Amino acid sequence: MNNTNQTSEDFLHLVETTARQAAKTAGAIALKYLNESSPQEKGASNNMVTRADIEAQQAIADCIRGTFPEHSFLGEEGDKDAAVEAALKAEHLWVVDPIDGTNNYAQGIPFFCVSIAYLSHGVPRFGLVYDPSREELFCARKGGGAYLNDKAIRVSQASGIDGAIVATGFAYERGEYVRRTLRTIQALFDHKLRGIRRFGACAIDLCWTAAGRLDGYFELKLEPWDYAAGMLIVAEAGGRVSDAEGESLAIGAPAVVASAPGMHDALLKIIDEAQ
Repeated sequence: MNNTNQTSEDFLHLVETTARQAAKTAGAIALKYLNESSPQEKGASNNMVTRADIEAQQAIADCIRGTFPEHSFLGEEGDKDAAVEAALKAEHLWVVDPIDGTNNYAQGIPFFCVSIAYLSHGVPRFGLVYDPSREELFCARKGGGAYLNDKAIRVSQASGIDGAIVATGFAYERGEYVRRTLRTIQALFDHKLRGIRRFGACAIDLCWTAAGRLDGYFELKLEPWDYAAGMLIVAEAGGRVSDAEGESLAIGAPAVVASAPGMHDALLKIIDEAQ
């Protein structure tokens, strides 16, 4: 079936319908194996993969390829070395994290999600993040706003670091990334940050920023499947999303900074000063 010749609106509707079906299927698989998983190390002792990750990704791939067999597919449990090249070159690319927050999941902590993004030439056109534990589905089309369970969402009105709640994460590669993150956290508290949160699932952190539950989020070492969907959801909710230098976020950039517009420059300045 070739669906790429449809009108843009019809095509994106089919993309969304397919993504929703795939995410719900993957979410059901994750819940099925929750508290029954036997995690295995994946390159580092703090980077895990479970049976649910593998089965959920396969289910998502089958769903997408059943509708769009000609599209490219990039999942976390695949060839990471091809990530940036594929994302930048493919006309039709799906970027998938079957379970974002695997360390939480493997420990039985119900804070994880399914993340699915559709990109064209490296630009996210549709993003979806599904949290099966809370039955919350966040999604956005480029230029079409952001939604949580089909209700429009917006970022917070935070205008600075003082009084803000910010989330972060720690790189699997222990070393300077972690030290820089800790220096940034200290600097944020020095600027009267109200609180820091480390939930362990980038895609949910981004969506909670989009919904105004968090005022901002930053993480210094990520992969495309971590943020491809969430970055669009934040942007469509009226937020700012950039790399650590304040440039437009490109798929493949390691660092992500997302926040309410009024505090973004201040957050970037603190991150820069903490290098």
